[in-house]
Amino acid sequence: MSKQGSASQVAQELLTGWLAARSIARGLPLPVPDHGGLRVDTGSAEEVRRYVFAGPAPEIRALALSITAPRVFIKMCGHGEQLLDLVPPGWELQPAGYLMTHDGSRDVQHALPAEYRLELVTESFTRVARIFAADGNLAASGYAVEYGGVFIFDRIVTEDAHQRRGLGRAVMAALGSTQCSDAARRLLVATDAGRALYSTLGWSVLSPFSTVVIR
Repeated sequence: MSKQGSASQVAQELLTGWLAARSIARGLPLPVPDHGGLRVDTGSAEEVRRYVFAGPAPEIRALALSITAPRVFIKMCGHGEQLLDLVPPGWELQPAGYLMTHDGSRDVQHALPAEYRLELVTESFTRVARIFAADGNLAASGYAVEYGGVFIFDRIVTEDAHQRRGLGRAVMAALGSTQCSDAARRLLVATDAGRALYSTLGWSVLSPFSTVVIR
């Protein structure tokens, strides 16, 4: 498999597992089949719903033609140009994302600087890692869910004032230590900047992950 991957290499079952686990991590409804892909009714101020496809599919065009309201996103495993070719004028490509996977060691630990404290808890089905600074403020955090044969990492964030101190690595290691099944596939979706960081931690790109929304 190439470093960049391709949409045809993303199995529907893998995408379904990731999207379901992501919904659990964010307290959203589970995805349901719709227009040949999957729909999640997110219902937030920024996003009414999203449709997610494992790769280029002719159903995307019919779906896009049926959407007239803003804040409805179409997402697809594949390059942005492929997705733009499937939608009519008026749709705008969003910054690139990347579906990434990790097949390496699951028990690498990263020591925290002495002035930080790690808290690892389980909230319903979601594992939550939080790192607090000496003043009690939140310095870094992240979420993980194991579900449907996958183990996903979600919303890994280090606050600006605490970056470049290994806190993101510590969050990832803490969350990874909670994985129960060695057979579960590790997945996350990264931004372009995140891709560079996760690549240094042994993650590889399974597929570009593209998004369009009505202007």
